[in-house]
Amino acid sequence: MSNTTTLPSAGSSRFYLRDEHHVENGTLLGFWLYLMSDCLIFACLFAVHGVVGRSYAAGPTGADLFDLPLVALNTSMLLLSSITYGFAMLEMQKNKVRSTLAWLAVTGLFGLAFISLELYEFAHLLHEGAGPQRSAFLSSFFTLVGTHGLHVTFGIIWLVTLMVQVSRHGLIPENRRRLMCLSMFWHFLDVVWIGVFTFVYLMGVLP
Repeated sequence: MSNTTTLPSAGSSRFYLRDEHHVENGTLLGFWLYLMSDCLIFACLFAVHGVVGRSYAAGPTGADLFDLPLVALNTSMLLLSSITYGFAMLEMQKNKVRSTLAWLAVTGLFGLAFISLELYEFAHLLHEGAGPQRSAFLSSFFTLVGTHGLHVTFGIIWLVTLMVQVSRHGLIPENRRRLMCLSMFWHFLDVVWIGVFTFVYLMGVLP
């Protein structure tokens, strides 16, 4: 069998690349751009809460509603998940598939605990009649915290998908790149939550 490659004719408008054309670090750069756009979204939500965060409409305030010990416990769940994801990345560098998957599973469990506590908090507020329609303060609160919660939920789905891919194909370069992107996303959510905990909860209970 001949190994020669047939060249396109002079009048042909089609050509084919035999090798994959992928700019080195192009995926990571594109993902950084995505994170910057996400920063703008959260910056707008923080700005809105800063403007209407004291508009209670004669309704309950943050001091009346927020259970800081519960929120602190929820915060610890997300921070611990960031640490365990870091352990997963260290195991990935050692090319250990099983331990990488184990730490990813622990990260996912911490993420689920965070979402569960957040849903419990939302259910409690709704039961108390403090829904998003009650005041501008509660509208901005549910929007900001809920948007972050949706991001964490998406991160958990992404995490499970990557665990399946790693279990099937191992730590190939493509999976390493995907794990690196998820790592940036997960730590980004941690940073945003620290802002939420400080700006929304801690400042919200101040008189």
